[in-house]
Amino acid sequence: MDFSFTDEQKALRDSIVKFAKAELNHDVVERDRNEVFSRETWRKCAEIGIQGMPVPEEYGGSGADPLSCAIGLEALGYGCRDGGLVFSLCAHLLACVVPVWKHGSEEQKQRYLRGLCDGALIGAHAITEPNSGSDTFAMHLRAERDGIGWRLTGTKTFVSNGPVADVNVVFAVTDPEKGFYGGVTAFLIERGLRGFAPGQKFAKMGLRTSPVGELVFDGACVGEDAVLGTVGGGAGVFATAMDWERSLLVAAHLGTMERLLDTSIDYARSRSQFGQPIGKYQGVGHKIADMKVRLEAARLLTYRTASRLDKSRSISLDASITKLFVSESFVTTARDAVQLHGGNGFMVEYEVERAFRDAVGGTIYSGTSEMQRNIIARWLGL
Repeated sequence: MDFSFTDEQKALRDSIVKFAKAELNHDVVERDRNEVFSRETWRKCAEIGIQGMPVPEEYGGSGADPLSCAIGLEALGYGCRDGGLVFSLCAHLLACVVPVWKHGSEEQKQRYLRGLCDGALIGAHAITEPNSGSDTFAMHLRAERDGIGWRLTGTKTFVSNGPVADVNVVFAVTDPEKGFYGGVTAFLIERGLRGFAPGQKFAKMGLRTSPVGELVFDGACVGEDAVLGTVGGGAGVFATAMDWERSLLVAAHLGTMERLLDTSIDYARSRSQFGQPIGKYQGVGHKIADMKVRLEAARLLTYRTASRLDKSRSISLDASITKLFVSESFVTTARDAVQLHGGNGFMVEYEVERAFRDAVGGTIYSGTSEMQRNIIARWLGL
């Protein structure tokens, strides 16, 4: 397949790289150390359209196709050294904005999408619970009919953007007898709803500038207009979110992998040991060559999957393959970058150690590597 960029895609990539380098990298080390989510940089990203890239213009977005979105997120990952900010943007866009766009009623689209696209609103996606991570069938948060609406009781955990989100896509059991397929419904829950509040905020190994926490429901009441999609149709909403997130969030990983490659090449050329640049040693040169091979393979896989979003019946398989390969390649590349930098790579000021910490999360969020292998195996009839 030919993935040559159009003039518009080249302009998109160049503009995002230039913007990110100029506007998003101030005080990254300090923000990471103190786990600070920057609303200022969030608003700046919205000004150039990142939060609403695929959304139709009539709802405040840019109307970009999925492949162009992948190119844009790759550029963001390359230019922005704040991995937490990039992750929060992707979680907002792919797991909240896209489901509202794809499954929302016209009233819901009019109510939420423009604010989600222009940076006024921050979105989150809440499905994980304290006792049900990969096992979504074990979900306990209940939504029971209450007069003309629903009453929600329970807790969600590990919610990316949860502590700061204004709009949450929340999944609750509405018919326990039907299980996940038919018995779970997605709801749009706004900050400030009586009986609902963010709970504990968690400290993390990486992606520290992306806030993650609990959402607690204590008899929170919503009307029928809060249902996203159809009653019992939560599985379809979740599938859309995962297909888009697994296909496109990894595009940001590509950008970071390329930046780590460039950083490692520069270091290998400038750092000398035993009278010559360390890049002249096979042990170093081969590691960098492997970085390049992983990057190109991951890029082709990501572009292929992005180009098939909304077109292929097997997109869930493609998305799982892509997510698995790119996230694990990212960890390997980030680890090798630390190793190539030696003692300097272990130091905060060189910033490669932060990329390594951030990369590890990619094998866990949006479904662990083990879950992706399970999905792939099932598609193969195993």
